[in-house]
Amino acid sequence: MTTITTIADLEAIYGKPKEVSMIKEVDRLTPQYRAYIEASPFLSLATAGPEGLDCSPRGDRPGFVTVQDDKTLLMPDRQGNNRMDSLRNILRDPRVGLLFLIPGCGNTLRLNGRARLRTDADLLARFVMEGKAPRCVVEIAVESVYFQCSRALMRSDLWNPATHVSPERLPTPGDILASLSGSRLGGKEYDLAWPKRARESLW
Repeated sequence: MTTITTIADLEAIYGKPKEVSMIKEVDRLTPQYRAYIEASPFLSLATAGPEGLDCSPRGDRPGFVTVQDDKTLLMPDRQGNNRMDSLRNILRDPRVGLLFLIPGCGNTLRLNGRARLRTDADLLARFVMEGKAPRCVVEIAVESVYFQCSRALMRSDLWNPATHVSPERLPTPGDILASLSGSRLGGKEYDLAWPKRARESLW
């Protein structure tokens, strides 16, 4: 087994970064990068803490992440499963990484920064949806931002409906829960009840 163990070994295989891959990275939100954020309905949020790493999906209407200024983002934390993995991590280690996706667009936007959790009443009120305010707002101080070229999405053919997998080919959440809990939780009843429960708790 041959394992890469040094940066020198890595660069011997991959070479040095090309100028175009470096010049695109800046420490602020340019008008072009702001346009990507305002069009995005979905992102992955990466955090780290004493218990380990977490990468969590976040989604809402396009532009749900608000650009406060060219160095600050605001993201409402909507209802979820109450595990709070990302939020626990942020409290102990504020470093975050975000990957924004835009349906139909090959390029993605990557952003790194430091986050804090805010519960100012006036701030929560800015993000009310269907009469419901988020329980907190994640404020992100931007440290670096750049676009990621589209090769990964091209290779995966992610946006092509012809490649989409039918849910019927996969275990359902109810199946998974039943298997892991010895049938104490989950099952068909869980799957049947989930769509209504989800619609009633989106915000």
